[in-house]
Amino acid sequence: MHVITIQGPGAVRVGLEPSGELEPGCVRVRTIYSGVSAGTELTAYRGTNPYLTKKWDTEQRLFVEGRTHAYPLTGWGYQEVGEVVEAAPDVREPVVGGVVWGIWGHREEAVVPAERLAGHLMPPGADPLTGVFARVGAIALNAVHAADLHLGDQVAIFGQGVIGLLATRLAVLSGARVVAADAIPERLELARRFGAAETYDVREGSVAEFIRKRVVGADVAIELSGSHTGLHEAIRTVRRGGRVVAAGFYQGDGLGLRLGEEFHHNQVQLVSSQIGGVAAWLAHRWDVERLQRTFMELVHRSEISAGDLVSHVMDAAQAAEAFELIDRRPSEVLQLVFKFKEPA
Repeated sequence: MHVITIQGPGAVRVGLEPSGELEPGCVRVRTIYSGVSAGTELTAYRGTNPYLTKKWDTEQRLFVEGRTHAYPLTGWGYQEVGEVVEAAPDVREPVVGGVVWGIWGHREEAVVPAERLAGHLMPPGADPLTGVFARVGAIALNAVHAADLHLGDQVAIFGQGVIGLLATRLAVLSGARVVAADAIPERLELARRFGAAETYDVREGSVAEFIRKRVVGADVAIELSGSHTGLHEAIRTVRRGGRVVAAGFYQGDGLGLRLGEEFHHNQVQLVSSQIGGVAAWLAHRWDVERLQRTFMELVHRSEISAGDLVSHVMDAAQAAEAFELIDRRPSEVLQLVFKFKEPA
């Protein structure tokens, strides 16, 4: 079966791997679509992911000397959708023929424990393409939860890529008034369609100064561009005692982030949001699985038009071309999806 491998920085190939043996409690899933992450996966493609140069010690929760992953990275992927084509005799659900979403990497086929797919069945008539958004949608919802929004809050969301646009929609559904910031006009137009009250092109100047002409400052800023300068501007944007949710995947040293300025003088709360877990004050009620299912329910109820975010559907055989496109011309790509099998 075909599988996509990142051989090293800037090098991707499509190879073959043997089909897995169907074990008790498992199902065989044939991939229809596989979504590409323009954040985490690009750090692997570019060689900037900290897992490649440091070891993540799960007990100490520290990065230490060593490395967690090494090239080649086979089957990395962010979210897949596929058809169940075979089930072990002891599996009752999901049934053969069902279309499910889950994580098994950029590969044509996978053997997956059935329990990992519980609650992941796409309803009849649903577009299977929307299933690739479960994980990124959960990331956006996690950031909105970490923001602790309240009805009427003024929120600035930095970065209107896929996750930023989904966060914009989720914040609006939560009752917030959103100002969406980005440098790409087409994404700002999408942000307006997703409910942003105002948009701001960051090439025109300071988001903080733009917002403070209207209100004292944003109650909350959610930073999803992954830029240290974006994070600094988010800190400048919130009012005294306001909260900034840092949800981007920041690479390298924090150039442009000056914590002795507004962060220090305005006593800004800086909160990290990452899909490895939920906000500590919600952990007794929420987990990542609930985030994913909740997001997909919103998609199925047509409260979020996730399909509008797909800019490219490319055959898996074009993987090298696809990664090069995202790396070199990121403004042209929103959500890129690999197609492995024609949907029924």
